[in-house]
Amino acid sequence: MDIGVFFFTSAESADPAVVAKKAEDLGFASIWVPEHPVLPVHTTTGYPAAPDRPIPRTVGIISDPFVALARASATTSTIKLGTGICLVPERNPLLLAKEIATLDHYSNGRFLFGIGAGWQKEECEVMGGDFPRRWTQTRDSVLAMKELWTTDESEYHGKYYDFPAVKCFPKPAQQPHPPVLLGGSAKNVFKRTVEWGDGWLPVSTSPKTIKEGRQTLNELAAEAGRDPASISVLAFGQPGQLRKRDDLQGLEEAGAEHAIVWLNAFGQAEVIAELEELAAELLG
Repeated sequence: MDIGVFFFTSAESADPAVVAKKAEDLGFASIWVPEHPVLPVHTTTGYPAAPDRPIPRTVGIISDPFVALARASATTSTIKLGTGICLVPERNPLLLAKEIATLDHYSNGRFLFGIGAGWQKEECEVMGGDFPRRWTQTRDSVLAMKELWTTDESEYHGKYYDFPAVKCFPKPAQQPHPPVLLGGSAKNVFKRTVEWGDGWLPVSTSPKTIKEGRQTLNELAAEAGRDPASISVLAFGQPGQLRKRDDLQGLEEAGAEHAIVWLNAFGQAEVIAELEELAAELLG
């Protein structure tokens, strides 16, 4: 099983170039960073991880994930570079497709496109998202980006995005494109993953949840005439989870190919120390 790490990037956090290099040297398979373009000052949306508490300050100071991953790519050569997650409805797909293709090109095909539709209503709307129908908008965006990644003269005509034939280069190094990994456990996540995704990225480290999800994906893929093996499962840990090697065995047996450990540390020295401790426990 591949083991990756996730951490918050900001002007105050550890340098992603340093963290990625250390993680690669220690043997971690991937590094993941989050996204929140803005955090509205006035909001009625509760924080999913703790609805009765204020939104953590770290959410409002997150760096741009693609700039952070580009910096990480420059100091590494093998570690995968993932968004955990990119808020697709909050971005223009023509610009996003070019950013992703450029990062994948310069990193020699190391990008993992973890996506979500967002939980912060006010943020989504400020950034141009249709919050009640954000997953429909996400699908429209992903289909448009696939056209931009896989054709030399690309056009798309959908509900949210409509453009005539354009040229968009470079193309991604990965063929046909970087894997699209759907985050979360929304009601229709399995159907969506089979229809237009490449993998499932649940915020869960429960072997039971992973096993049931893997089984559902296999069944839906078979019904759709798709090879179930073409769909990956990546378990995204939360703070305090996946700290022991035994935690990983159950996930692997349940059908997860990749697990992502959430780093608790923030400063550079602390992050490096935590990486070393985790590597000794999980990779040793």
